[in-house]
Amino acid sequence: MWPALHQSVLDKDIKALARSISLIENEYGGYEQFLATLPQTATSKIIGITGPPGAGKSTLVDGLIKELIKDNKRVAVLCVDPSSPFNLGAVLGDRIRMSEWYTNPQVYIRSLATRGAMGGLHPKIIEITEVLKAAAFDFIIIETVGVGQSEIEIAGLADVTVVVLVPEGGDEIQTMKAGLMEIADIFVVNKSDRPGADLFVKSLRLMLAPSFSNHQKMIPIIKTVALQKEGIEELAQKIQSSVENDSSEKKYWLLAERAWYLIQASRMKDLDKDSIKNEIEKEVKNGSFNLYKLVASYLSQERKVSSNG
Repeated sequence: MWPALHQSVLDKDIKALARSISLIENEYGGYEQFLATLPQTATSKIIGITGPPGAGKSTLVDGLIKELIKDNKRVAVLCVDPSSPFNLGAVLGDRIRMSEWYTNPQVYIRSLATRGAMGGLHPKIIEITEVLKAAAFDFIIIETVGVGQSEIEIAGLADVTVVVLVPEGGDEIQTMKAGLMEIADIFVVNKSDRPGADLFVKSLRLMLAPSFSNHQKMIPIIKTVALQKEGIEELAQKIQSSVENDSSEKKYWLLAERAWYLIQASRMKDLDKDSIKNEIEKEVKNGSFNLYKLVASYLSQERKVSSNG
């Protein structure tokens, strides 16, 4: 099965691509060997789109697709949706705003639930992007839920990270600014036809200025009105310029981040939240629960497994 899927993915077969992703999501036997045989010569560029809920990220991505598929380019979009903590299913489901692209042969769109993953990204996000690279997509857009740690996590995966904000988000910036400054390659102020947009942009520039006083290049800030497709062309050009000028140092850092993520996920593989919950419930009822003792017991088990291995 896997050898046939391997060749079909390389031949840009969308059905084989979709099936491969589903099998990887569910850790079907042999998926790790399948991933190890994928070519590593792909030139696909990963674009991370993040920001707070309600910033208009999906509408912005819809407009970006139109710009990026010019010159016969192929675009894949992964929409990482928040999931229920109880059944791990996607809350938002497929993105209606992008519905016009579902039948376009140059575009592939997939919604992924976070499945309770810490940080807000799908636990198999790196593996899925590797399959998309093998299928020869020129651009892979990852739109995150934009909550919690996902803004920081996306920086370790994307070649260029776009942070989307809205003019009303002044207070939000105050609480998020440290992380945003570290990970943003491009800022987008969407819905910039609203009152206060120019003042917001000015405040954002002033906030960023101290970080770039040592002759570093200032992060671009682009105003858009995604619903009207205003500013999207400029954003697409800036994204393409950014990925073309990537330094080797950043490339190696990104690869190290991906390796770290995969190693960490592998070491956590044997841990099951349900069994931990059951053990906590049992200890609480017995009056013997201590969080740190519980964690220590799991760490000692891991050390025994590592030493025996």
